[in-house]
Amino acid sequence: MRNNKKNYCIIAITKHGVQLARDLHKKWSDADLFYMSKFEHGDEKERSIGMFSGSVRLQLPALFESYKGLVLVVSLGAVVRMIAPLLKDKKTDPAIVVIDDQGENVISVLSGHLGGANQLTTEIAEMIHARPIITTASDVGQTIAVDIFGREFGWQYESDEKLTPVSAAVVNEEKIAVIQESGEVNWWKYSKPLPSNITVYDSVKLAKRARPNAALVVTHRLLVEEEKDILDNGILYRPKVIALGMGCNRGTSAEEIDQVIRATLAELQFSLKSVKAICTIDIKKDEQGFLDIIKKYGWDFITYTPEELNQVAISDPSDTVYKYTGAYGVSEPAALLYSKAQKLDLVKKKSGNVTISVGIIANE
Repeated sequence: MRNNKKNYCIIAITKHGVQLARDLHKKWSDADLFYMSKFEHGDEKERSIGMFSGSVRLQLPALFESYKGLVLVVSLGAVVRMIAPLLKDKKTDPAIVVIDDQGENVISVLSGHLGGANQLTTEIAEMIHARPIITTASDVGQTIAVDIFGREFGWQYESDEKLTPVSAAVVNEEKIAVIQESGEVNWWKYSKPLPSNITVYDSVKLAKRARPNAALVVTHRLLVEEEKDILDNGILYRPKVIALGMGCNRGTSAEEIDQVIRATLAELQFSLKSVKAICTIDIKKDEQGFLDIIKKYGWDFITYTPEELNQVAISDPSDTVYKYTGAYGVSEPAALLYSKAQKLDLVKKKSGNVTISVGIIANE
């Protein structure tokens, strides 16, 4: 997986390429640098620059496995021939970017979207004042890139099964429905208006009436049976919008907390993938059960002081809770504070040692 790899590596093999790579490395602290030892400048150890002798082809397999992205100051044809035997899957292959020897062009070669090569190409081109060359159809046509739609917000798609046909429908300007029930609304990144073939709806029911050729569905909700056919040529995205306000007795196990979360979301017909945070009172910031759950799912962990919680009007203030915590409620006001919702989808439920409230994060 890319998440387990180092960040980026710049590789150069010619005199001009090495100088270009050295200049880029000064501006780009997030990258390592390797070049041929015969072009040694004498400051390599001081600048933590790696060197190699012999063919760069011999270095590539290890670098390919170790880094999220490789930036090669090498001819495009040579790079294509060298990486061809190393390619596995677009979900795991590193981003590959090529810069010509004179630094005039920066070319996105591999893993343009999922691996981030297109974004990397743009950033490097700005650094060295070069021309970015990106050939993916959605970028050239300035339309939705289906495979990374909403990724900057943390959205996840449920399945990649329909990525190819839905992407084709988008770039071929077929009739596209974007159904958005929740999540960030500022996902359109271009200055021009949304293409005329793409229409945004706030419900699956409305979108189905329009009979689109493909659909992008953005919701935290589990689709009901009569809605699921929208995914016959569609992709379901899960935005990070669910705030879980929670309290528990000291020492409650992660297993019990997890079971309550899953059961509660199932009752509400919400997706676990749309959870963004657990919110609670600050005296619970060291509660091991919560810490284990946060680590398991990668969610945010938000805590509030009793004074902050008491500023929120809640449905059922408790003198007992106040006696032990200094707050008249925990799960309900915590969920309201974090989500900024007008009302919660679940106000408060007590289950065993756990209390839970659920809110959907409001768009600002």
